[in-house]
Amino acid sequence: MANEWNVGQKESGLKQETEYAVIVGVVLRGQTEEEVTEHLDELEFLAETAGAKTVKRFVQKLDHPDNRTFVGSGKATEIAQYVDQHEDVSMVIFDDDLSGKQVNILEEEMKVKIIDRSTLILDIFARRAQTAQAKTQVELAQMQYLLPRLRGLWTHLERQRGGIGMRGPGETEIETDRRIVRDKISKLKKDLEKIDKQAETRRKGRDAMVRVALVGYTNVGKSTLMNLLTKSDVFAEDKLFATLDTTVRKVAYEGIPFLLTDTVGFIRKLPHHLIESFRSTLDEVKESDILLHVVDVAHPQYDDQIRTVQGLLKEMDCQSKPTLLVFNKIDLFRERNYDMYLDAAGREEVESDLVKGLQAEFGQEALLISAQTKENIDVLRERLTQMVKEEYQQTYPYIAKQW
Repeated sequence: MANEWNVGQKESGLKQETEYAVIVGVVLRGQTEEEVTEHLDELEFLAETAGAKTVKRFVQKLDHPDNRTFVGSGKATEIAQYVDQHEDVSMVIFDDDLSGKQVNILEEEMKVKIIDRSTLILDIFARRAQTAQAKTQVELAQMQYLLPRLRGLWTHLERQRGGIGMRGPGETEIETDRRIVRDKISKLKKDLEKIDKQAETRRKGRDAMVRVALVGYTNVGKSTLMNLLTKSDVFAEDKLFATLDTTVRKVAYEGIPFLLTDTVGFIRKLPHHLIESFRSTLDEVKESDILLHVVDVAHPQYDDQIRTVQGLLKEMDCQSKPTLLVFNKIDLFRERNYDMYLDAAGREEVESDLVKGLQAEFGQEALLISAQTKENIDVLRERLTQMVKEEYQQTYPYIAKQW
């Protein structure tokens, strides 16, 4: 079977050579075609990050997903025919989660790997993980995602064996595999608890300092901004989830020290098990005093991305923290949206109105910057310094009096 998972063995991601993929989306009741198109754009970028090139898209309108093939039987046949006619296509990627039964049926019909959005994200995380904590978190998420899908991933279990000599006490193969996975999950959770305790001890040692966390959608420029603000060398790349491991740096502006943390990027339809597994990493966000919510203002759906991040922050009970909306990539925004004849005064007026509109829409202070060209970085530093000062005066007044 093409979609192979090995219990207890860490995944290293998709094959390094380029694979060719077909992606599939469904417009359900209450959704628009524009929404699904944007989701598929993101799915294509995810596939590219994992090492696959998208050659074709299929979209279907449905009231609800089909229990057997997710898409309708006619659309499934159409996709199967396309794959059969294009031998270089080695996988079909669905934008929504599939059950083990659906994966099994679709692979039988299409004769290639069937991957859903969550599997793709887990694959990218497996490749990007560097530290013991991130690797353990990813493997735990993989095992938890795998457990209910064993039926669809083990072809030798399609039929329980029977007959003379095959009956009697003991576990069936499917039960054995489930037990192995559950044991692995239990061990990974214990390993993660030990790592979390060590991380908690490190955080306790930083109690008397204000903590600022960079949060935002994936690929909005958080790591690039982190490098600018701290003059460090955090890995940054124009791909989704370039940074998985939390990075903490001590910074001092105007003689006022604080800790700046770069966190893993958020994304819509983030697998539930991944959120649970990365809960300890996200504790850095929960325990921060100030949030810098970085946004790619040049992205066509940046408002949806803001709401996705705000929704996840609300789930973490972090929505009430002092937050500065940092709208990054203003240089790209101008390039894509401004008329070539717009003068400096006109540009300034447009951007002033944009900031006012953003602040009114999202109820938070906003600032336009470009981490790439370093525009307004000094303004950001000044505002951040002021926010840190205010936080010290409220939380650590005895330290603030020493300045």
